[in-house]
Amino acid sequence: MAETKQFKAESKRLLDMMINSIYTHKEIFLREIISNASDAMDKLYFKSLTDDSVGMNRSDFFIKIDVDKDENSLTIRDNGIGMTKDELENNLGTIANSGSFSFKNDENNSAEDVDIIGQFGVGFYSAFMVAKEVQVKTKAFGSDQAYLWKSEGVDGYTIEECDKDGVGTEVKIFLKDDTDDEEYSEFLMQWKIKSLVKKYSDYIHYPIKFDMEHDHLKEGTGVDDVPAEYETTVETETLNSMTPLWRKNKNEITEEEYNNFYKEKYYDYADPLKSIHVKTEGTATYDGLLFIPANAPMDFYSKNYEKGLQLYSSGVLIMDKCADLIPDHFCFVRGLVDSQDLSLNISREMLQHDRQLKLIAKSLEKTIKNELKKMLNNEREKYEQFWKAFGMQIKFGVYNGYGANKELLKDLLMFHSSAEKKLCTLDEYVSRMKDEQKYIYYAAAETVDKADTLPQTEIVKDKGYEILYLTESVDEFAIKVLESYSDKQFKSVSDADLDLDSPEEKEEFKKLSEESKDMLDEIAKALSGKVKSAKLSERLKSHPVCLTNEGQISLEMEKTFAQMPGDQNVRAEKVLEINPNHEIFGVLKSLYDTDKEKLGDYSKILYTQALLIEGMPIDNPLEFSNLVCSLMTEKK
Repeated sequence: MAETKQFKAESKRLLDMMINSIYTHKEIFLREIISNASDAMDKLYFKSLTDDSVGMNRSDFFIKIDVDKDENSLTIRDNGIGMTKDELENNLGTIANSGSFSFKNDENNSAEDVDIIGQFGVGFYSAFMVAKEVQVKTKAFGSDQAYLWKSEGVDGYTIEECDKDGVGTEVKIFLKDDTDDEEYSEFLMQWKIKSLVKKYSDYIHYPIKFDMEHDHLKEGTGVDDVPAEYETTVETETLNSMTPLWRKNKNEITEEEYNNFYKEKYYDYADPLKSIHVKTEGTATYDGLLFIPANAPMDFYSKNYEKGLQLYSSGVLIMDKCADLIPDHFCFVRGLVDSQDLSLNISREMLQHDRQLKLIAKSLEKTIKNELKKMLNNEREKYEQFWKAFGMQIKFGVYNGYGANKELLKDLLMFHSSAEKKLCTLDEYVSRMKDEQKYIYYAAAETVDKADTLPQTEIVKDKGYEILYLTESVDEFAIKVLESYSDKQFKSVSDADLDLDSPEEKEEFKKLSEESKDMLDEIAKALSGKVKSAKLSERLKSHPVCLTNEGQISLEMEKTFAQMPGDQNVRAEKVLEINPNHEIFGVLKSLYDTDKEKLGDYSKILYTQALLIEGMPIDNPLEFSNLVCSLMTEKK
């Protein structure tokens, strides 16, 4: 009878912690066992390159998965290099020791084309998350004796001699009994096995075979009133595709193949706007397939959206969404990265945040920026479609982090403008600026049409200057952070000083303002708590009044803060501007001399009108209604 041995060097607590804490999904046990099998075949294949006695070609290697529902077991077998008794003792008897790691780091093994996945020493033990017992039957290449390793987990293991045909390893997992919380028997279902292989091990470069059962209608049944009868046949199928699309040369792949891969892998009904195939070597060595979707997912601008790229190590899926590979401003990008150079700590699920990961992320960010810029320059219609779906995210990227990424993103920005009300870039705006124009002017409102009809835009248009229309809540925040573009400062049409008048016009306006000071103070007094001041307007041409602001908080910003949860109590310092060239100005002057109470009523009406023009809520609708009715019924 075989002697029971305790695990060397590590405590039962370590094994228990690893089974219950390291892996977040029990299903990955199959990935780990398959990866170990792939390693074993890599080793024997590598040996065959220098040892003719192996007598096997690469096409001879395979992995086979079998299920036995009667004994509730799952077996994964390979025809790789196998293990000796000592190797069983060292590799499976000592937790966190890895034969693959030793093999790869052996100075005599220098072949660059041999990828050893299982370097981390504990993947095998993930089987105990689903197993009440694990048996490993193995026969090493060059050995006449096979050995059987058995363990029920923390209580230790046994090793004994056994019979086995051919070299290789069989891992038999006796599954735990189902509970109310866990259905372990699902790992015997062929649909489940097929889906797990497809998800995690689709690109293992050896065939993973499985006997699939198919039900067929028996001939002569189900027709002419003959009752339908079915028979079951078994066909051995290869579950994995083996060759990753991203490992092929770009000139071998059609656009249709890229599109089909994207739609199948990422469950989108539409072709991507752009497919980006990346192959880099050097400081950041990796293959990547990135896709820019044509449409934003339903939850994209919600807290439920989860960014990230799939991360593979030598074709094995490590993480389904690695958030560290993609910055927030490009979080709409979908795809994958496959690298052999990432450091993986303890298990393939726990990715160590090392320098290599950061280098890959930085390289991807630069690649995405360049591809978007190419699309903007060469495929304008596509880029505008992209901008409609994800432009807000780029603008958030400019604003976030106090503008840390504004230099990277500024050339990608687009806004509607008064020039034909079409989207334009900042570079296009600047290229059209008049020689004497000092600023990049913008107006903020809910829609392009509303921005276009704001009273504040009149004088800027009168000068023949183009205006950018900011229609999304983040726009003005992004512009404030950006500050300037191509040495041209941004200026809102609602800023206190537009600096558009000649010295002579300024002097004349200054004189008129001084003459009207007492009246303007009286108006401001009537609007106490609503506006900071009242003043004459240099910007209005036909409209009687408008609201502008002083300070950094604009009227649109106030509206944005007001929509946020809780009372942000962020208010713009409002200024009521009155057009001195409008007939209402004469009425106000007359009332100041004859009826200051009515002047106050008119001031409130004009202020409320200005609020309505800006699309802002009215402070007191009842008061406004009564004032208007009083004015309408006033006897002449």
